[in-house]
Amino acid sequence: MSYSKKRKWIVSGLITALLSLLAIVPNAWSKPFYTANAMAPLYVEESEMGNFHEQLRRAKEIGVEAISVDVWWGLVEGAGDQQFDWSYYDRVFGAIEQEGLHIVAIMSFHQCGGNVGDDCFFPLPSWIWNRYQGVNPGDLKYKSEQGNESTEFVSLWSDDLVSHQYVEFMNAFEDKYANKAHLFDELNISCGPAGELRYPSYNSHDQGTGYPTRGAFQAYSDKAKQDFRDYAVAKYGDLNGINQAWGFGLGSVNDINPPGNASTFMTQQDYINMQYGRDFVDWYNESLKQHGIRMVNSGIQAFDGALADVPLGIKLPGIHWQMGNSAHPRAAEVAAGLIQTSVDFNNASTGHGYENIVSAVTNFKNSGREVILHFTALEMDNQADYNVNSPYSQAKDLVFWMANEAERQGIDIKGENALAGGVATHQGWDNIENAIEWAAYTGLTVLRVGNIGWDIGRDRYANLIATKLEADPVDPTEPPTGGDWQRTVIFMYGQTVSGQDMFLRGGLDHTYANTVLGRNCETTNFECAMPIRHLNLRNGNTTPWKTGENYLDWYGQEATQTSQSHGTTAQGTPLDWTTNIWPPEWGAKKTVAVDGFGEEPLNLWGQHYWMLDVEMDCSKSADGWFELKAFIAESGSQTWEANINQANTPYGSNNHFAQCGMINMFRMGENTAEFIPFQ
Repeated sequence: MSYSKKRKWIVSGLITALLSLLAIVPNAWSKPFYTANAMAPLYVEESEMGNFHEQLRRAKEIGVEAISVDVWWGLVEGAGDQQFDWSYYDRVFGAIEQEGLHIVAIMSFHQCGGNVGDDCFFPLPSWIWNRYQGVNPGDLKYKSEQGNESTEFVSLWSDDLVSHQYVEFMNAFEDKYANKAHLFDELNISCGPAGELRYPSYNSHDQGTGYPTRGAFQAYSDKAKQDFRDYAVAKYGDLNGINQAWGFGLGSVNDINPPGNASTFMTQQDYINMQYGRDFVDWYNESLKQHGIRMVNSGIQAFDGALADVPLGIKLPGIHWQMGNSAHPRAAEVAAGLIQTSVDFNNASTGHGYENIVSAVTNFKNSGREVILHFTALEMDNQADYNVNSPYSQAKDLVFWMANEAERQGIDIKGENALAGGVATHQGWDNIENAIEWAAYTGLTVLRVGNIGWDIGRDRYANLIATKLEADPVDPTEPPTGGDWQRTVIFMYGQTVSGQDMFLRGGLDHTYANTVLGRNCETTNFECAMPIRHLNLRNGNTTPWKTGENYLDWYGQEATQTSQSHGTTAQGTPLDWTTNIWPPEWGAKKTVAVDGFGEEPLNLWGQHYWMLDVEMDCSKSADGWFELKAFIAESGSQTWEANINQANTPYGSNNHFAQCGMINMFRMGENTAEFIPFQ
């Protein structure tokens, strides 16, 4: 989706005055709105599609909005470079759409297999390791302190070689699913093993490094070593400066290396107490941060067409199991590349060491593209449920540290449970609810959709959604949530000239709503409005008017709606000009999918059919119906369409009646109406 669900209640004097005019009593909230999602299985066998549909239906029933789906690079492009097979995702996305849910697509550039809970095996495309002439395949792999190579994710020190493959894959995804752009709430980009921004420090290629050990450093490839040397020279100027800073007597820059005995390096706390150790950890951490930035930039570069307005996201892991070990404090987080040791990692002012890695997302605050941070382990206690294998865990503290740092840096953060079993217990849900209530998390994605269809998972998630998503009163300055959101398209024919725009107003008749539906629209005007979320934010002329608009209503410009664009004041809900065919003599083709106006496949009729493409809360309609009226506006004037008398409507009106969840076609001043279901 192109809108942010994290909104704070800020009322200026002007907005207060406008609300007063609308007879709305403002209310104050201290918490943002939430998203409620669930993860699909890592892979759905064709024989399990019936069960998957049932899981989706049950999720929809309790208010889940979207399903996150791993789009496996190795599954789609495994046959060869630029040989894409999307057939599996046609089935899975089709099932999700059929059950009325949205999608969070994960660009899964990591291997499926080898991590906790993995029940499938999709390695990276085998051709990638020998793709580059003259490049040793080992240069594309992480190499650990044990001398082992990982094939779960291409090493970040080869991003310069491989980034274009990521962009090509995401371009192909956008081209394939451009017609389903309205379904995607987010595009999450895998940045490492298990889709997380981290090194494979506790993965299966090494021995004895898994949970709950300190893990192993992954910076021993030739390319990683050279990068560390370049970093040291850049920081200290030359070898003499390096030797002076580190207290070493190195004879050559080529003698600069990662720790020769990493175990001693950790147990003697050289990673904290030595300048060399702090520099090594800072470089290791900064390298990971820059990799995250490059991955997001690849997503921005690739998703620049039909998916250009969809927020992007990346995930940080909850590496909690060695946090409180005084023998080597925070060691597992250090090996995973998540924290710095040159700062006070016990202080909230540094995000307890996470300030730098979190800033990978903060880097995009002013980029024009929304980027969301995700974090795991919301269900966990400190000391990992008092498991004797991990007495040093401070998982619950870490959940709050991350949220506090994200809030301090002003970015949106959403949470997940780390283990499926965490949502099978009341204690796990107590911790999740505690984090949602008291930390800055603006949404929850549950691992997995099969864990919330029955028993504790269903009951607790349903209660959480009901209390967090639907408890807030109607407020016209906030994006509406809850309800029955369905894509709704309106085409209105009206021939215009240069400089003119078309707007709609609409909703329900106040008297009908009061007497038949029991809604008092005189006290709260927006009870008769239709909540909307704009899906087309690509037209530079109309997007400013759509910014901050939350309703198709009878009342003109909303309090939060941008007032003007190219000299015309917002007069209601703006539409975009479309045609069914763009003739060659008009010059370079313009399309709604790319430009926000022009040729549109849903336009079956011809030129001058202005289009509104939104998600609409159909629960606010009158048995699926709502009214609308169009007018043409230009700077300083507006022309309303004539009254009409449409047949077969739920009540009498001089306005058009549209059907929520359908493609609707009208002509200004005419009684004709067509209603077409989405295919």
